[in-house]
This record gives sequence, structure tokens and C-alpha cells, in this order.
Amino acid sequence: MIEAELKARVHAPESVQQQLDEWATARVETYRDTYYDRPEGLLEKADQELRVRTVHGTESSRTVVTFKDAAVDQESGSKPEHETVVADADAAHAILRGLGHVEVIAFEKQCRNYEFRARGRQVLATLVVVPEIDGTFLEVETLVDADEVAAALADIRTILADLGIGPEDLTRETYTGAVAAQRH
Repeated sequence: MIEAELKARVHAPESVQQQLDEWATARVETYRDTYYDRPEGLLEKADQELRVRTVHGTESSRTVVTFKDAAVDQESGSKPEHETVVADADAAHAILRGLGHVEVIAFEKQCRNYEFRARGRQVLATLVVVPEIDGTFLEVETLVDADEVAAALADIRTILADLGIGPEDLTRETYTGAVAAQRH
């Protein structure tokens, strides 16, 4: 499946949150993301990502290992995504290191997740604050087959417009890149 996704900088986070609160119930979570690569940087060179994410919610925690392949849509950066929940976060990290991967960067994201149906699609909208970088971001995504990416992105643009977010607010800036820049 392809994660059709657009990310935007949010200039009026309270307003966007209020609208999303009307559409769905928020799930407030903290993500602890650790990105891995080969020592030679082969994944980055191939536009791929390998991540271990531990999600801490109000009632439980879970860990997910995710592999994202190269972008299929260059404008949005939408990528094929494969992920699985793992029972033991420490074991997941140990396995990746044991297979020769190295930690590239790790950071936290504070997220308000909203799941809802819009334009005939199951959608996840996430308001994101990364303490190490300025601003609030909104990610809106849906999982689709490869032949649906363009239509899904058009639907996501409509959802964003309904939230008062225009094309000028869209960004391809990555959290990994922004955090790395802040640390240097």
C-alpha cells in the first residue's frame, strides 16, 4: 500500500485543532522515533526509511517497525509503506543493529491523531509538534493502491482546504532533516 500523505505548516493550530475536534475524537500520543540506515547511508541514497517508533498513549504503549520505500509521487513524497507491531522495542532495536544497521537520528513528536472518513476514504490527520523545531505541522494521510495516489492526494488537498490550509502551507521538509539541522 502507498501512504498518500501531505504535510503542512499550521499557522493557526488552535483553529485547526478545534475543527478536527468537531470531526473526530483526538488520540493524544508521544512518538519516540529512531531512524536506521546502513553505515554507508544506502537507505538514504535510495530514498528509503527504516524506523522503530514507540508510541506512548494515555492508556498503553506500542512499538512499530516501519520500512518506507522510495517516493512514488515526487511532489508529495508519498511512499509505499510496510509496518508491523512488535512486542519488544529493545529487541527490535537489537535486531536492526545486529543486522548491521546504525542509528541515524532519534527524536520525539507530540501528536494529536484524528481518524475519520472523508471523501469516501479512511483518513488519519495528525497535528504534530516536535519540541526541537519551531512550529506545528499537520499530516493528512490515507493508504491506497498505487493507481489511487493522485486521486487520494486531491482528496487530501480538499480536506486541508476545509481546515483553512492552502497549497502555500505545504512542505516536504522532513522532521529528521529539521531536527538534524537544529542539532548542528
